Amino acid sequence: MLSYTVRRVLQAIPVMLGIVTITFLLTDAIPGDPVSIMLGPSPSAEQAAAIRAKYGLDQPLYVRYVNYLADVVQGDLGRSLYFGEPVTQKIMERLPVTLLLLVSSFTFALATAIPLGVISAKRRNQPTDHVSRVVALMGVSTPSFWIGLLLIIAFSFHLNLLPATDLIMPWADPASVEGASTRWDVLVTAGEHLIMPTITLGTLQMAAVTRIERSAMLEVLNEEYVKLARAYGVGESTILRKHAFRNAQLPVITVVGLQLTQALGGAVLTETVFSINGMGRLIIRAINNQDYELVMGTTIFFGLTFVIGVILTDLSYAYIDPRVTYGERE
Repeated sequence: MLSYTVRRVLQAIPVMLGIVTITFLLTDAIPGDPVSIMLGPSPSAEQAAAIRAKYGLDQPLYVRYVNYLADVVQGDLGRSLYFGEPVTQKIMERLPVTLLLLVSSFTFALATAIPLGVISAKRRNQPTDHVSRVVALMGVSTPSFWIGLLLIIAFSFHLNLLPATDLIMPWADPASVEGASTRWDVLVTAGEHLIMPTITLGTLQMAAVTRIERSAMLEVLNEEYVKLARAYGVGESTILRKHAFRNAQLPVITVVGLQLTQALGGAVLTETVFSINGMGRLIIRAINNQDYELVMGTTIFFGLTFVIGVILTDLSYAYIDPRVTYGERE
């Protein structure tokens, strides 16, 4: 396991190098001039030259690439042209918000998808199975931003039950939250703000995991050892719990790991719909203002997150299924 982990980490290095290179070249190809956005449409030649020299925009492309690559290796993602602050600092400011949204959406997705998939497989071709499949199909087919808009119209505009914008962090100071005087008030307010974004972002993940869970459970339930257990009179609940469920989770883990990238992309739309100041809106702000350093920094961060997620997914296989081995066969 240790040698496999080291190999996977080493294999991730050229992947990250490719991400940095492609991101740098594509960002440089964006039409427009960030200096004009920073200083206005008619900046003086002296001001423009000073800004270009400050951020290295007056240097040739290959020089800027080598310098940027050297900074990235040292953990320096540059300085935002728009905010005038280090990119790493802006990411750390917005990251907790997006992480809270991702954790809540995946918790919602897994808490609903796994029971739905198991029940659907257990009651195949029964009404429960049909309802579960329809729900999963609708979840996969429906854009997340459309779900968010419907939730806002229903629960904020018509029913006035849930707030439609912003996101309150559960650890926020009660004095900074309107209408809150105790820690419990902050938690309740945070939960109210989190419900609709969680459903919006988690629906797609819920639908995808439900479909895979159902298929994996059906495949395992048709295995010979399950039929043998039934022949010996083992109850269906015991078969599901002890023999089928754990062996069916390998494809589910794969899907959950890959869904992380879709969730990061969906966070951009979800945060935009609900006006949440997380990583998604930070990326949109960077693109709109042609903030090269911030665009590259956030893209590299998301790429690194995906690579780490894939490695952790591979390593989790052996824990779920002892038959999986990463050692060399003689």
